[in-house]
Amino acid sequence: MTIARLARKEIRALRPYEAAVQVDDTIRLNANEAPWTSSDDHFRRPLNRYPEIRPAQLRAALAARYGCDVENLVVTRGTSEGIDLLIRVFCRAGQDSIVTTTPTFSMYRHYANVQNAALREVETTRDNDFAVAANAILEACDATTRLIFLCSPNNPTGTMLARDTLLEVLERRGSQSAVIVDEAYIEFADEPSVVKLLDQYENLIILRTLSKALAFAGARCGSVIGPRDVIAMLNAVQAPYALATPVVECVENALRTESLREAEQCVRQVISERKRLTEALAKFPFVRHIWPSSANFFLLQVDDADALMRQSSSDKVLLRYFGGTLSDCVRVTVGTQAENDRLLQTLASVVEV
Repeated sequence: MTIARLARKEIRALRPYEAAVQVDDTIRLNANEAPWTSSDDHFRRPLNRYPEIRPAQLRAALAARYGCDVENLVVTRGTSEGIDLLIRVFCRAGQDSIVTTTPTFSMYRHYANVQNAALREVETTRDNDFAVAANAILEACDATTRLIFLCSPNNPTGTMLARDTLLEVLERRGSQSAVIVDEAYIEFADEPSVVKLLDQYENLIILRTLSKALAFAGARCGSVIGPRDVIAMLNAVQAPYALATPVVECVENALRTESLREAEQCVRQVISERKRLTEALAKFPFVRHIWPSSANFFLLQVDDADALMRQSSSDKVLLRYFGGTLSDCVRVTVGTQAENDRLLQTLASVVEV
């Protein structure tokens, strides 16, 4: 049974916004657009015209990159919009629930709160390298659980979700819950995307982004990949003309073969630098532990996180501190070789103090 039936009934009945018809080589007097172009308009598609309500060429390019059919993908403004759309589509305010892990990406909690959906967080522990236990996820679910969010590699721990764990959750929840695997950092991992499981599991949904591996965080371009009827509902809910023409064109450029080759080389450099950094930092006396990472960052446990953050801030090197259960930890994003050298110099001064 398709998981589309779990969506809110008013969303299942919703029809997409019908925009003014766009036809090439015609005089467009049907969309209340300006008839002239600005002198600052230097794009392939003129900015006085609305973009496509859903960018077909970009959607096809992304589907080709991720290895899915076009009908199984919707382009979003980053994965954050994808998370928001999924929760709004599936969760009735004050009635339905979401299950995820902790620590993990905070936007699952944020959008659950926006929709007034109950959030159940399954704790993962540092002693077990923040591994996710299928039984713990399943025990947190009940009849109200519409969505399960699993980030792999996980932010901020950098850990991968075990394939056996994912399969068990998918199989045992079946048509009771949609299982969303957030693969924002998958290009930095040794393991492949789970996109090939789409044909086997109708309750699987995948989030992808161009922000990390393609260095396009500023473009805000992500994707939700899933069953066609779910994608159709997301299309109906998403705002028309969601992606601006400049974004569409710059992302199309980024998806050209030569640009992708450049990005792949940069990903390899980040992975190499990640190894160099973690090996160097492991020698610092105040570093207690570095968790293995499959992302473009890693989590560092230190003796005095406050002192490290103060020193790095004074040296104009920004790191991420979370507090709470990670109060003795700092997340470090892998930068360029020069930036990483600067980080090592900064931390060396912490040792001297």
